[in-house]
Amino acid sequence: MKTRARKAPRAASAPCGGGAGTGSAADFIPPRPSLTRLREAAAHCRGCDLWTCGRVVFGEGPRDATVMFVGEQPGDQEEQARKPFVGPAGGVLDRALAAAGVPRAETFVTNAVKHFKHEQRGKRRLHKTPNAGEVIACRWWLDAERAIVRPRVIVALGATAGLSVFGKPTPIGKFRQQAIQLPDQAQGVITYHPSYLLRLPDRAAKEEAFGKFVEDLKFAGKLAA
Repeated sequence: MKTRARKAPRAASAPCGGGAGTGSAADFIPPRPSLTRLREAAAHCRGCDLWTCGRVVFGEGPRDATVMFVGEQPGDQEEQARKPFVGPAGGVLDRALAAAGVPRAETFVTNAVKHFKHEQRGKRRLHKTPNAGEVIACRWWLDAERAIVRPRVIVALGATAGLSVFGKPTPIGKFRQQAIQLPDQAQGVITYHPSYLLRLPDRAAKEEAFGKFVEDLKFAGKLAA
């Protein structure tokens, strides 16, 4: 007996987070998925209440990448460009990857949540952290990306990405510079989200954190070699 997929809610004009979703992106994963088919299907996802938050930003990179980076969610510039990590945080990531000797073009870069959760303040869209329910609902897309790319190392950038990658809270301070075995045989690594470095109050703190960030990326690169 065939099971009928849940119907997606009808599109409506609503503020970000104001659309009732089905509760899981599993309803929208296509059969026999490829990265292209996943990207096309994700554009129509109604798995959580963030489907009213603008356009989906899907992962990007080679199918045979040995390292996958997972951020929290796209930002304002990423949503406009429909590409991950092209804003200020992306600039920090690019500089750190260059310093670590890890070519970004050879990595797969994605996010735990594919929509930009935000609060509208006049013409500005201010970042809001996705909650655990939204991360869990969207995790199906990340799992599908992981199953196709099959990276040797998955780097969680920040706590929200850590929840998605490891399935539970994973404190960065406790687990930095450690390889965590994942069920799909990949090694998991957790480090700071590059936006954290942008928020630090003074230059000395930024330089110290950037150095640690580069160390963590070098560690991930060596694991994948």
